[in-house]
Amino acid sequence: MDASKYKAGYFPAPGKHDKWVAKDKIDKAPVWCSVDMRDGNQSLVVPMNLSQKLEFYKVLLKVGFKEIEVGFPAASDTEFEFLRTLIDNKMIPDDVNVQVLTQCREHIIRKTFEACQGAPRAIIHFYNSVSAAQREQVFRKSKEEIKQIAIDGAKLVKKLSKEYNGDFRFEYSPESFTGTEPEYALEVCNAVLDILEPTETNKVIINLPVTVEMSLPHVYASQVEYMSENLKYRNNVILSLHPHNDRGTGVADTELALLAGAERVEGTLFGNGERTGNVDIITLAMNMYVHGTDPKLDFSDMPYLISEFEKCTGMHVYERAPYAGALVFAAFSGSHQDAIAKSMKYREEKNIREWNVPYIPVDPRDINRTYDADVIRVNSQSGKGGIGYLLEQNYGYVLPAEMREDLSYLCKSISDKEHKELRVTDIFNIFKEHYFRNTSPISVTEMHFHRRNRRDVEAELVFEKNGIKENIRASGNGSLDAVSNALKLFTGDTYELKVYTEHSMQEHGSGSVAAAYIGISDGNGNMSWGAGTDTDIIHASANALLSAYNNMKDPVG
Repeated sequence: MDASKYKAGYFPAPGKHDKWVAKDKIDKAPVWCSVDMRDGNQSLVVPMNLSQKLEFYKVLLKVGFKEIEVGFPAASDTEFEFLRTLIDNKMIPDDVNVQVLTQCREHIIRKTFEACQGAPRAIIHFYNSVSAAQREQVFRKSKEEIKQIAIDGAKLVKKLSKEYNGDFRFEYSPESFTGTEPEYALEVCNAVLDILEPTETNKVIINLPVTVEMSLPHVYASQVEYMSENLKYRNNVILSLHPHNDRGTGVADTELALLAGAERVEGTLFGNGERTGNVDIITLAMNMYVHGTDPKLDFSDMPYLISEFEKCTGMHVYERAPYAGALVFAAFSGSHQDAIAKSMKYREEKNIREWNVPYIPVDPRDINRTYDADVIRVNSQSGKGGIGYLLEQNYGYVLPAEMREDLSYLCKSISDKEHKELRVTDIFNIFKEHYFRNTSPISVTEMHFHRRNRRDVEAELVFEKNGIKENIRASGNGSLDAVSNALKLFTGDTYELKVYTEHSMQEHGSGSVAAAYIGISDGNGNMSWGAGTDTDIIHASANALLSAYNNMKDPVG
């Protein structure tokens, strides 16, 4: 690798143009234009057919796009037919503009207007490349000759817009803007504006494409600010962006350029596009959303959008794609899970509306994702906090801290041994299998209690082991103590009851069911755990004690 053969292909803006630096957020949504049907479609290995394009078009309308570039109608019969289908079947809503792309070539512009005949609202987007590399190497034309191509294109679209039936607006792009001298790009754009004569009621879009990313994002922002400050008819011009992602900074380019004066963004869902893609509108819009700015696009059902996108395009949304990926909310780390669980409990206790949860920048519920399936994920790296949180949120079990730790070791061991992630149902099944063991090897078939005085309780229990039943009586300073003494009499074993907690599960849809958890220690200090549930808290506690004892004598493998 020889870095010396590379030199900057971009041209910084002349002078100082850095007013955007003082701004720390985008406080207003730009005009969004989806180019999924054109830039996105042409980059697919197998472009969408007519039915797929119609389905995807409806998805874009549902999201809330008011401007949609529907194709390059002069490029193919499918592109032409798609636009005619939209127009002839009156599928363009009253508040939506369709946009079509054309080179500054006469026969292509004329074919484009034929496709747009009768369009209720259409943006004619014409372009020509103006970069130094294209001028010198591809076209081998002078600056004046390249500018004249843009001027001639502007004259023709203006002329034809009066000859064809339809409501037409104009957009001009100096293609490869990032490889063009800003002063020259400005000269060409102003020459086009002089022809089109934008007005307050008929504004012209000047689009500054990052056809290829060449610079750091702040360089592009300064170029945009320079253009914004020097374009003619500025109040009647909509300054637009069309970033690609060659350097992996398409989102940063766009955000800084919006701070620098741009008002409109062309991009695609999930960043699909030529080479490394167009700018990802979902990431851009959601970035605004988590800063408290309404992006004016609806991503409240992200799984639906992913499904439709993958079905129509044949592409796959990467698991780590910002906001949309299957794993972007996943917390496998034990410390992360613990922080998330504690934060969620704190929010519930304090009834907090404002979102500020560690490790999760956006509330998953806002985009139709769930905590149990998307946030707390369990593998061999997970911790007790997340596992306990999942049990509590999904099933209502609030385990004591030491028992949560014991369960976490069990889950991590199983995950490690089986080399798989554990879902919440897996965790629940492990919990039931290991801690609800009040039937084997010992069970209690009957339980009766008699209070002898204010403190003492006598218990009469029928134990069963290996099919043989035995009636045992014992006393204690409470029902649970009496059951424990009866168990010790029946088994001849000793242990110490170390932990006992209980709670009602009524809030979790289980009626008046009570849950109890018990930890006992054998003579060597080893802890065994059990859980029990019942409509009677005494029976629930007895079940938990018996489960803990059975685990002590016959641990689950």
